[in-house]
Amino acid sequence: MEVINTIGRRKTAVARIYMKAGDGKIIVNNRDYKEYFPTGPLQYIVNQALQVAGAEGKWDIKANLDGGGITGQAEALRMAIARALCENNIEDRPALKKEGFLMRDPRMVERKKAGQPKARKRFQFSKR
Repeated sequence: MEVINTIGRRKTAVARIYMKAGDGKIIVNNRDYKEYFPTGPLQYIVNQALQVAGAEGKWDIKANLDGGGITGQAEALRMAIARALCENNIEDRPALKKEGFLMRDPRMVERKKAGQPKARKRFQFSKR
């Protein structure tokens, strides 16, 4: 049985997954993904790539998530799953690419600058 290993990133979140043929279990950081991502929209994001490829219930996925927030982690996991599906079956690539699941979203938080309260915000100017 072949195990597919891929990585997905979003903001500062990193998802490393191990995908093998199975009955559709998704384990995230040693917990079920529905327990790890408690809201419906986040669970939907995780399943999007599997739905587009028509591979729901065919793969067991074990994921290690690190960094970032819960939304960034869900989108990083979606990207990792999409990459693994492409590695398994190249015919899934056009559909996944069209949905934008294979593109790394480069937007990150801008760093705080010295002498300012935030990245762009300035302290209040006082003439006198």
